[in-house]
Amino acid sequence: MHGKVALPVEPQPPGDISRGLKWGPLGIVLFWLVVMGLLYLAMQHYLQPRPLVVTASGDLIIPKSRNGHFHVAGLVNGRPVNFMVDTGASLVVVSEAFARAARLPDGVPITFRTANGELPGRVVGGVPVAVGPVAVSSIRVGVGLVGGDPDEALLGQSFLSQFDITMERDRMVLRKR
Repeated sequence: MHGKVALPVEPQPPGDISRGLKWGPLGIVLFWLVVMGLLYLAMQHYLQPRPLVVTASGDLIIPKSRNGHFHVAGLVNGRPVNFMVDTGASLVVVSEAFARAARLPDGVPITFRTANGELPGRVVGGVPVAVGPVAVSSIRVGVGLVGGDPDEALLGQSFLSQFDITMERDRMVLRKR
């Protein structure tokens, strides 16, 4: 005879179902928080600027970052800074917070004319600026960069004019004049 056999069902204690319902949504949220955190860390690593290369002849090779800009670590008045190379900027430019931390003197008040309009600031002369092993002892630095991290700055022509610049597809080469 072909019949169905009923198997006895073990009753579950009432707490097991409520525990599953209580931790289920929380477990899903925790899982996605971990996944998003790992993705964030991976993207931070992926987007890090590639390091500066110094050739045997002393040329500085700055690789293009994944965001399309050229970024390089350097020093302004001995304080570490992350530069974005801006060949259209007249000066090396730092934020007011960075200038205070780097102990830059007051300088001369000026109004900067930028793509976003006019901004008040100041120009400080005689500031040492370095990129990799290359240091220039007396650079004019603008103070008044706004937005972003205080330890980020623009590397402009007051420094770049000391070099012959060659732009290639994915790198910029600075050769000391």
